[in-house]
Amino acid sequence: MSARTKGLWMVIIAATMWGLSGTAAQWVFQQKHVGTEWLVCVRMIVSGFCLLAFASFRGIPLFHIWRERNSRLLLILFSFVGMLGVQYTYFLSIAYGNAAAATLLQYLAPIYIVLYFFIRERKHPSVSIWGALMLAICGTFLLLTNGKIGALSISFPAFLWGVVSGVLLAFYTICSAKLLKKWDSLIIVGWAMVIGGIAIMPSVDSFFAPFATFDFQTVASLLFIVVCGTLLAFLLFIESIRYLSPTESSILSSVEPLSAIVASVLFLHVSFGFFQTVGSLLIIATVILLGKQKMASPS
Repeated sequence: MSARTKGLWMVIIAATMWGLSGTAAQWVFQQKHVGTEWLVCVRMIVSGFCLLAFASFRGIPLFHIWRERNSRLLLILFSFVGMLGVQYTYFLSIAYGNAAAATLLQYLAPIYIVLYFFIRERKHPSVSIWGALMLAICGTFLLLTNGKIGALSISFPAFLWGVVSGVLLAFYTICSAKLLKKWDSLIIVGWAMVIGGIAIMPSVDSFFAPFATFDFQTVASLLFIVVCGTLLAFLLFIESIRYLSPTESSILSSVEPLSAIVASVLFLHVSFGFFQTVGSLLIIATVILLGKQKMASPS
């Protein structure tokens, strides 16, 4: 197996795990009544400490990032607004709606990023960017209404938290890019998850008590969300950049919403109409088009 093929499989498996973990989260929210805050807290703290342990095993210094004031302040901002904000709003959107819609709404983040840079740099969008924006608007409309004007196919809270999740993911991407210029991604994400998990702890009634009421299926689902959908998925995605460009990896991660849709329909029997399917494909096409635009632009 060539290095490039290895990288392709890594990012595809990672994105698939992300999508499936969203579907698993929907199941534990709606069938087992697991609290959103509890799941976000457990997922972030366990995964964060594991990532820091893996970084330490690879010989990466864990505490150097805290010695520089600017990096320290940016990491704290990234932890609260970026990492915790994205995780919490994404899972709220799932809890109020479903994993497929929540993932697709979050994947509108590249549009917010593009708009932010065009506004900041005061440049007019190119034809391809306008095309991507129109695809996204049409896709979102079809996803939310299934082609019926005036009728939302998901609840308004699910839509609202999904959009907020996409905006915060845009912030996450822009903020992390500044940190990644100087620090290893394992350190950034590991610390951000730990800080974010600790920050949401006060809203959790009991960290360990819920385990007493869980059956085997619930525990298995939670382990999949934490181990496969967070820890392994992130490590595979990071390792894929050794063999692929970051842009290629980002484009291939469009498999995530596709896997979330398929899993939601097959395992949770989520109703997904024809126009919603078309809308989903338009949103995925938007991400790919924006990725190619970035790839084609001069560095």
